[in-house]
Amino acid sequence: MNRIEKKFKELKKSKQKAFIAFITAGYPSLNITEKLVVEFERSGVDIIELGVPFSDPMADGPIIQEASCEALKKNIRLVDILSLVKKLRKRVNIPIILMTYYNPIFSLGDNKFISMAVESGVDGVIIPDLPADEGKDFILKANKSGLNNICFISPTTSLRRIKFISALARGFIYYVSLAGVTGIRKAIASNLKQNIKRIKRYTDKPLCVGFGVSSSEQVREVGRIADGVIVGSAIVAKIRENINNPSLVKRVSEFVRGLKGR
Repeated sequence: MNRIEKKFKELKKSKQKAFIAFITAGYPSLNITEKLVVEFERSGVDIIELGVPFSDPMADGPIIQEASCEALKKNIRLVDILSLVKKLRKRVNIPIILMTYYNPIFSLGDNKFISMAVESGVDGVIIPDLPADEGKDFILKANKSGLNNICFISPTTSLRRIKFISALARGFIYYVSLAGVTGIRKAIASNLKQNIKRIKRYTDKPLCVGFGVSSSEQVREVGRIADGVIVGSAIVAKIRENINNPSLVKRVSEFVRGLKGR
């Protein structure tokens, strides 16, 4: 049982829901990313999702795409982020997930990536462009090594695939709440509750909702339905808003505390 699984066990025991915060690693710098992770843990974030900058982020909306581009301009690579996690492990115990596309993993090599990720202290990985059936070998290797592979389910996922994905997934299942890419939305999907209930009939894995959740009201609303909520674009937008402010870490952490309702 790794940190992600332990966290959900603790949350279930205390009847709480997971608050998962996404930030793009290296935006605006690896130093700032490190400080944000430390402060997020102090602010009550349950799990950190670090986005690995990639040149063709198919699942990301304009806010996260822009952050990735800025990080890539500074030559932030997957190995740099793994080194950052290793450094962070001396300061934090919060579960850390990498959200990356498959190309950086393929370039490094599946086995090498899994080994380096586990050794660095990464707890899980999300790979939007590696479908569960095509990536089954990688997923099984990762899971066996203690690196939770977090799979996606969307509103259009068939019952057959829900069962297949649930059997492979570890840690939790990432429910994509709407068709499209990440971004700030004014309201959550009207069919969210209905879809969550449907999926929960066929899985015992925690179900966390992402894509579009961007306000404290939406966090509370999703928390009444799902096992956790993932906020990304709104946090990255707050980083961008304070990009030249020496109080960036403080202001973004305060924003995150507000989202969580602390």
